[in-house]
Amino acid sequence: MEQRTRVEAIIDLSARRVLERLPAYGPSGSFVEFLVFGLKQGWACLFGGLLLGLILLTRLYWPEYLPLMRYDFLFLSALIIQVGMLVLRLEQFSEAKLILIFHAVGTLMEIFKTHAGSWSYPEQNFFRIGGVPLFSGFMYAAVGSYMARIHRIFDIRLEKYPSIGSTLLLAMAIYINFFTHHFLLDIRILLFAATILLFGRCTMHYRVFRFRHKMPLLLAFTLVALFIWIAENIGTWSKAWIYPNQASGWTLVSLNKFGAWYLLMIISVVLVTLVHRPRGLDAKDSLVSREDVTRHARKTSTG
Repeated sequence: MEQRTRVEAIIDLSARRVLERLPAYGPSGSFVEFLVFGLKQGWACLFGGLLLGLILLTRLYWPEYLPLMRYDFLFLSALIIQVGMLVLRLEQFSEAKLILIFHAVGTLMEIFKTHAGSWSYPEQNFFRIGGVPLFSGFMYAAVGSYMARIHRIFDIRLEKYPSIGSTLLLAMAIYINFFTHHFLLDIRILLFAATILLFGRCTMHYRVFRFRHKMPLLLAFTLVALFIWIAENIGTWSKAWIYPNQASGWTLVSLNKFGAWYLLMIISVVLVTLVHRPRGLDAKDSLVSREDVTRHARKTSTG
């Protein structure tokens, strides 16, 4: 299992003392697994959840008389959250390095996209680069934080994962197309097809609490992209940024952006594999999974 931070180990031990007293099988056992799944997802989303919460709160109430502008407040808050997570050992330094890469990659794309008119930031602020508020990079960093944390929190193992070289090439092609489709042919459809060819046979195995579960990796990409698309709708409603069709009034973010987030998932996963190398199930994991299934079947037949 991936190494936890010291704080996470303490939280995990305390939670297990309570959860292990709860039923393991039947509907109650399934509910326990579902509950732990939700708690772990929330913990993995800690950085992004706090940032999105601040975006929403400052949209609902922001005193105009404050000398600090809203975007600058969000930037400083995101910086404090990031430093705090490291100081409190809620995040590993190797993950922080990865998040910094997400921040740089995202900020570069933000500068290009805003100048291309893809979206804009309607409010003024001081901390900006190339006309882009610096807090925007932290939104990409939040995705990176989630992807890195979820990998070890759920002890993710990948079966039939493609070669690192092939995934790097695909990630580079996706990132380049985000820029070049403005003045060259958009090869998005080809990139979608490439993701299916590379990852279509790959299965993700993850441990929730007592049992290991699995799902197709492409389904995991889709679900995370959907979650981010929902968060983006909250962000645009909060006017953290807006698309051209939202200038006269808020509307749902186009489903085309859902596809863009799906492709961004590929880049995110590839970057995470540079820190957490893909691992398959070992013999112990396979044995435990079979024992769990056997015990469950026995419980069901006798109960």
